[in-house]
Amino acid sequence: MKNIFTFLILLAYLSGHTQTGGPCEGCEAALEYNPETITNMDTLPGFSSNEPRLKISGIVYQKDGRTPAAGVIVYIYHTNRSGIYPGIKGSGTWPRRHGKHRGWIKTNKDGRYTFYTFRPASYPNRQAPEHIHLTVKEPNKIPYYLDDYFFDDDPLLTTAERRSQRNRGGSGIVKTDKIKDGIIQIKRDIILGLNIPNYEN
Repeated sequence: MKNIFTFLILLAYLSGHTQTGGPCEGCEAALEYNPETITNMDTLPGFSSNEPRLKISGIVYQKDGRTPAAGVIVYIYHTNRSGIYPGIKGSGTWPRRHGKHRGWIKTNKDGRYTFYTFRPASYPNRQAPEHIHLTVKEPNKIPYYLDDYFFDDDPLLTTAERRSQRNRGGSGIVKTDKIKDGIIQIKRDIILGLNIPNYEN
């Protein structure tokens, strides 16, 4: 199944046809989940040994913004606390490039999802705000990326950076002011197709 979707993505590039969401390097990594164990909740490697810890949750909606979307794969990945993607040696392309701090969920009938992870650091040169990458895979569509999760209290998240966001799937700028049991509670709902080029193709 993974090979089929990878082929379709490559075919879209080679044929010159527009694809959902436009070009997306690495979006095929969203297909590397285990279909036998995936649920609507995942804990990323490093959650228990890094701080600050995060609980990221929300509802994925269909394009109308009201109907929960079931069966959607949500894939995230991010740096470690040193701003590095610690690759997994001897593995495929995306485990090496995206690193070990990555995870997948599949939304339930209510469209709900939850990730437990930790707050990543900015890149060592500190030119980019802290962020978590996000890709979705809907049934019968190829994967496409959404706006990263950004943290509203990050001093590197400048006014210009905020204005540059395209709000793909809705705003990715999240609040960090709610803490429960020592875990920052992050809420972000997602609207499929919102501000996504060629979504109806």
